[in-house]
Amino acid sequence: MSDEAEPRVAEQGAPEADGEAAQTPSLTAALGEAARRAGVGKVAPGEAPTGTALFAAVGGIRGIVEAILPGLAFIVTYTITHELLASVIAPAIVAVGFIVARVVTRTPVLSAVAGAIGIAFSAAVALWTGDVNDSFVPGLITNIAFLVGLLLSLAVRWPVLGIIAGLLSGDATGWRADPARRRVAIVATLVWCGMFAARLAIQGPLYLAGATEALAATKLAMGLPLYAATVWITWLLMRSAYGRRDEDEGDRE
Repeated sequence: MSDEAEPRVAEQGAPEADGEAAQTPSLTAALGEAARRAGVGKVAPGEAPTGTALFAAVGGIRGIVEAILPGLAFIVTYTITHELLASVIAPAIVAVGFIVARVVTRTPVLSAVAGAIGIAFSAAVALWTGDVNDSFVPGLITNIAFLVGLLLSLAVRWPVLGIIAGLLSGDATGWRADPARRRVAIVATLVWCGMFAARLAIQGPLYLAGATEALAATKLAMGLPLYAATVWITWLLMRSAYGRRDEDEGDRE
C-alpha cells in the first residue's frame, strides 16, 4: 500500500507546487509592472500618445505642483534674503507640507517622501559646506549618474529605452532581433542622454560660476518641462517602430 500511496501524494502535491509557481510573479513581470508605473510607461510602445497620458506621466496637477513649488520657494527665499539657512529650509518646509497633504487625503506618500529626502539631502550638503550653491551638487551628480548609465547601456548594446519598451510590450528581448526597433531604442536612449547632457552643460558652468539665482531658475526650467518633452519624443519614436509593425501584423491576420 505504501508504494501505491506515494504516487498519489506526489500527484496531489504537484498542483499545489504549480499553483505556488503561478502565484509567484516572474522577474520580467515585476520589471514590466515597474516600467508601466514609470512616467515613460504611461503609453505602451505602438500606442498613440495623448495629452492626457503626458499629463499623467508628469504626475497630474499634484505632480506638477510638487515638482515646481520647492524650487520656486528656494528662488524666492534666496532672492529676498540671500541667507543660506532660510533658502534651504523653505523648500524643505514645502516638501513636508506635501507629505502632510498626502497623509490627510489618504493618497500614496512615497513620491512625496522621496522628494523630501532629496531636498533634505541637498540642504544638508549646503549646510555642511556653508555654501548655498552646493545644494545643487546632488542634482548634478544624479544627472551625471543617469547619463553614464545610459551611455554604458549603449556601449554594451542594451539601450535602456529598448529594455523598457520590451518590458512594456511583453517581449523583453525580442526587440533586439528587429532592426527598426533596435535602431529606435538606440535613438530614444540618445534622446535621454541629450536631456541629461544638456542639463549638465548649462547648469555645470553656472554652478562653477557661483550664479545661484540663475542656476536655480535654470534647474526649474530644465526640470519638468524638459522631462515632459523628452517623454513625448520617446513615445513618438516608439510609436514609429512598434505601431506600424503591429498594424501590418494585424492586417496579415
